[in-house]
Amino acid sequence: MKLGTFMMPLHPPGRRPADTLAEDREAILLADRLGYCEAYVGEHVTDLAENVTSCLMFLASVAHDTKNIVLGTGTINMPNGHPAAIAAQVAMLDHMLKGRFIMGISPGGLMSDAEVFGNYQKDRNAIFLESINMVLDIWAKDAPYDLHGDYFHVSTAKTSIPEIGQGTIIKPYQKPHPPIVVTAVAPHSKGVAEAAKRGWTPISANFLLPEWVASHWPKYREGRKAVGAEPKTSEWRVAKSIFVADDDKVAERYGRSPEGPYHFYFKQLVRKLVGAGGRGNLFKLDQSQPDSEITAEYVTKKLVIAGTVNSVVDQILAFRENTGDFGTLLYPCHDWLDPALGRRSMQLMAEQVMPRVNAALKSG
Repeated sequence: MKLGTFMMPLHPPGRRPADTLAEDREAILLADRLGYCEAYVGEHVTDLAENVTSCLMFLASVAHDTKNIVLGTGTINMPNGHPAAIAAQVAMLDHMLKGRFIMGISPGGLMSDAEVFGNYQKDRNAIFLESINMVLDIWAKDAPYDLHGDYFHVSTAKTSIPEIGQGTIIKPYQKPHPPIVVTAVAPHSKGVAEAAKRGWTPISANFLLPEWVASHWPKYREGRKAVGAEPKTSEWRVAKSIFVADDDKVAERYGRSPEGPYHFYFKQLVRKLVGAGGRGNLFKLDQSQPDSEITAEYVTKKLVIAGTVNSVVDQILAFRENTGDFGTLLYPCHDWLDPALGRRSMQLMAEQVMPRVNAALKSG
């Protein structure tokens, strides 16, 4: 099992963006030094708690200061941009990283972002598909493109000067394009099967019950089999909120109690997904359970792995028993309320937890 990291990231709205952006950047650089294989960063435009407004800009800021870690967008919210801009910016970052890049894409889940970009209550899945198809067409075809859709139009036919390069968008460093990943949120997601048919791989979200995470693998397998491809568990990434400490009491206080950043994260998420988004189904197996019971305390206790090294190892192995085998465990970076504890958890995760997890898997 490989170890990567995924950050939305989510901080208390009162913190200065200058400070949280520096903190998020430090977490990526630390992950690179510790040997994490991948790092994904999300984006939102209209959320003071999630103030990375462009994952591509953020990743560009660490491109030349990281050495080995593969950087990924987690995710580009495709309906909120223009396919020509996305194609050009992704290709540019892929060149900056010399292929050390993965393109994560989605329709976007924050409704205030959808409203500000004019696609609230529109068919964002349809906009998403048209957008990514146009991006791929831009990379596959030569200028002047002349791509027409229901939502976007891409052409440089009237202004192209081929002999000097005008009118042409650069193609990615990786051929034919960077690997594409999609986030999997819905239980038994049909989107995972459709993505798998196109060779895109899933990341199961860290805020799902293990049983819903487990439902993604059969859908991925279904999609790969449909196109005559052999699905590999190594292609499946699963995110899980984890906090590792040297002391059990510290682990419980920081990782699960109302005074810790993990509780804050899930308090924000429950408000967005349950209170405003009608997605209480994500947090319960029995759909007759009332949404009023889906509190931050309930969700944090259900979904956070916290403890000392041996306890976390046991909890990860138990989680994997529920979900089935997967290739990469993505450790979400939550707010560093206590920077020393945040760094220490990442260090323990890389240097002690994962070697013991993999030793147990090998012996098992």
